[in-house]
Amino acid sequence: MVYSRALISVSDKTGMEELGRGLADLGIGILSTGGTARLLKEKGVPVTDVADYTGFPEMLDGRVKTLHPKIHGGILAMRGNSSHMKSLKEHSIGLIDIVIVNLYPFSATARKKDVAFDEVVEMIDIGGPSMVRAASKNFKDVVVIVDPSDYPWLLSHLKKNDITAEDRLRLAAKAFNHTAAYDSVIANWLNAKTAKDMPGQIHVTLDRVQSMRYGENPHQQAALYATSGLDQHRDLRFGQRGGKELSYNNIVDMSSAYELVREFRQPACIIIKHTNPCGAAVAGSIPKAYELAFGTDPLSSYGGICGFNGEVDDATARLIADTFYEVIVAPSFSPAALEMLSKKKNLRLIEVDRGAADAPGDGQLELHDTAFGVLVQTRDTLSDELKGSKVVTRRTPTEGEMKDMDFAMKVCKHTKSNTIIVARSLQLIGVGAGQMSRVDSAKIAIMKSVLGTKGAVGASDAFFPFADGLKVLADAGVTAVAQPGGSIRDQEVIRAADEAGIAMVFTGVRHFKH
Repeated sequence: MVYSRALISVSDKTGMEELGRGLADLGIGILSTGGTARLLKEKGVPVTDVADYTGFPEMLDGRVKTLHPKIHGGILAMRGNSSHMKSLKEHSIGLIDIVIVNLYPFSATARKKDVAFDEVVEMIDIGGPSMVRAASKNFKDVVVIVDPSDYPWLLSHLKKNDITAEDRLRLAAKAFNHTAAYDSVIANWLNAKTAKDMPGQIHVTLDRVQSMRYGENPHQQAALYATSGLDQHRDLRFGQRGGKELSYNNIVDMSSAYELVREFRQPACIIIKHTNPCGAAVAGSIPKAYELAFGTDPLSSYGGICGFNGEVDDATARLIADTFYEVIVAPSFSPAALEMLSKKKNLRLIEVDRGAADAPGDGQLELHDTAFGVLVQTRDTLSDELKGSKVVTRRTPTEGEMKDMDFAMKVCKHTKSNTIIVARSLQLIGVGAGQMSRVDSAKIAIMKSVLGTKGAVGASDAFFPFADGLKVLADAGVTAVAQPGGSIRDQEVIRAADEAGIAMVFTGVRHFKH
């Protein structure tokens, strides 16, 4: 196939000089617009302005540039259709064999702080998607490129003249994915500006970033995808600094560790096993936080995921090295820690590129697939509910108990319901998670404690339906409890707390995690 003319119109100028020179060296004529044409001319690459080619100037501040029959006719004409070719000849329209386009930076503009509405609207590309869609529709005759990383491939295969029909089809599919994602981002942005409730439609575009060996179990296929465009802030961006390939379950547990550890501003460590915390602590330093978190449940920590909200230094690395972990997640590793931990070939070392101390963002949506449809909700980002809590017992909690209950409620929020958390001195003491009855969760939290529960505090993700769960905690020496309240038997539970001398607060906020 002969490729004689290329149309180039790009916002991202990456690799443009090399591409332009390569096309010119192959004798391929170049049509271009605006800044792209200026760049190519400055670099000495022969180029024809689209306005000169069409005989019609750019207008409406650049809103109309390529929307012209001489452009779209040259792209859409089917080479094997005599009627099409006759029409081109009658109207003096030349063929356009290669379309190289990337679109206005809508997402980057919309993410700017305090950006004006009209400025974002002007980043809605019209001509670009039209050309991409036209070239993609006519993939049997036209090559379409939307990704600068494909430029070297294009030049290489043009030189060899071996671009196949399958290649053009693959590039067309990539281009339609590109425009679909672009339109989805715009639609979501406009929905957010106009919807008074959950939007009528949600457009989710996912880019595969990593294949998994298998899913939760070896007979399941899996891959990791990242959301595109405006939703990129939802994704945990990370880099692997050591260890073997991550598994599906590793990433699920990594997310649980990351989400919990970033609740805390002071140095913190979280140890996760099957998405639930089996160790958690806040302390004056990262090594001390790890020691305390590990002390919660050393047996369950084996084979778990460790998360930190500060740098893992050599002192922490020496402590970690004594136990087998699947993954360590942290904002950074000191050179000494990296050298030490990298010797453990099976230990995956993960650096998150956002500080783990950042507070969870508001307005984010989470999706849950079910047999009956996809459930969508805003994320549970509330983390300071104890500030508005109400003391409902005769005894008022001490300042220390309030701090411990705040810590316990944060851990509670990230543990599978029904859950009861027991904590003392900003250290997790016992966890009862995922049980069918709250009293069983309370019993398990006490049973799992290896540090003793006397003088500890408790937290419940939902109200106590009966006083039995509270009595389990009281009998174990728990001195204060935080719970949402709202049960028809609240007074019964309050009386049980008063009889046991326990201080209790109602937060008014439930933290179910299914």
